[in-house]
Amino acid sequence: MAKIKTAYFCQNCGVESAKWVGKCPSCGEWNTYVEEVVQKEDGQRGAWKSGNSDPKKANKPKKLKEINYEEQSRLVTGDEELDRVLGGGIVPGSLVLIGGEPGIGKSTLMLQIALMLAQTKILYVSGEESENQIKMRSERMKYQSDQCYVLSETNTQQIFQQIELLKPEILVIDSIQTLHSQYVASAAGSVSQVRECTAELMKFAKQTGTPVFLIGHITKDGSIAGPKILEHMVDTVLQFEGDRHLSYRILRTSKNRFGSTNELGIYEMHADGLKAVNNPSEILLTQREEQLNGVAIGAMLEGNRPLLIEIQSLVSPATYGTPQRSSTGHDAKRLNMLLAVLEKRGGMRLGQQDVFLNVAGGLRVDDPGLDLSVCASIISSHEDSPIDPGTCFAGEIGLGGEIRAVNRIESRIAEAAKMGFKRIILSKYAIKGLDPRKFAIEILPVGKLEEMYRHLFL
Repeated sequence: MAKIKTAYFCQNCGVESAKWVGKCPSCGEWNTYVEEVVQKEDGQRGAWKSGNSDPKKANKPKKLKEINYEEQSRLVTGDEELDRVLGGGIVPGSLVLIGGEPGIGKSTLMLQIALMLAQTKILYVSGEESENQIKMRSERMKYQSDQCYVLSETNTQQIFQQIELLKPEILVIDSIQTLHSQYVASAAGSVSQVRECTAELMKFAKQTGTPVFLIGHITKDGSIAGPKILEHMVDTVLQFEGDRHLSYRILRTSKNRFGSTNELGIYEMHADGLKAVNNPSEILLTQREEQLNGVAIGAMLEGNRPLLIEIQSLVSPATYGTPQRSSTGHDAKRLNMLLAVLEKRGGMRLGQQDVFLNVAGGLRVDDPGLDLSVCASIISSHEDSPIDPGTCFAGEIGLGGEIRAVNRIESRIAEAAKMGFKRIILSKYAIKGLDPRKFAIEILPVGKLEEMYRHLFL
């Protein structure tokens, strides 16, 4: 009989230790180390069914030029946002991990996709909800499918038995932290269990060519719960982001072996499910009947997708002595840098002013191409003078007060023209090789903040 082997794992970051320690040396959390059994029965490591390995069959090295490669056909789900993020559809045998805040809509999205694919046999395995709860959610959606099967189970061996009987074309696991394997003597959600269950599902996906979707929990700092190896094992990692109190959700990818990581999808949450947003610029721009100061429109990029977004600023005298710098949806450190540039290079006295910045729509942005729109909105609020609603901005601000060019400027200009804007202000260095006549919008190049100020307020 093999000796039982144990180790200590941090339940926050997954680091292994031979002995218990109070503070994790990797993530710095206290009292997160738990003892787990790591010795399993012989021949059962990573097995998803009995008799799945043949010692006589062994892979042999091949020359790269001798390997026959065929383009894999993807399964198109019909959800344009998800297909875009995945790189064009679901790849056979892929392992996809979806993480996000509780209640953000991960389960709703996967159940909706399972119901949309009415001609595909899908097994939806839930370890968190009962079959009646899943049925209640499906009743709120307008999709009907006779090929969607639901299984409420957490034991991986029981799940694989049902898989062998049903032979689904797509498998959905909700969630990976609730599964447990009988070959690991630790609680569900522990580092050892998450690693073992993922290894079994990965082996199943690769051997059968069945796509597997894993829904994952996240920690309080926003990272996916469990060991970091979980993200290394899967083929694609998707993050479902957004504020639960707002209706818009963003699906972005941080890893994709079958496509680009620069794509994102935008959804709007309704009572009957998630609706894809095909024109996000239209919903992110506030419809106003009167002009307001402190509002500027910026042309930004989220991945490869151009968006127009509204930047709102409020500048007022510091009543309590110490000026406040508050930013919602924008990097606070970059805001402080832009305020320093405006004071040093632009001659504005903001040292005794409270500055509040907000990105409308609840999005969080980090595109440096929004610097120009941020500065314009701050100047507008400080001068108490509104900006022409037909003007938008695209440019990065340097420490010398110069306006620098940003990438993919043609996409930004085309998006602004499509949304009906009359003028776009950008860096004069961005128009090299650009033909302004092919755009139905006035292009106003500027080199420094002083030039932008003269065009807008003088």
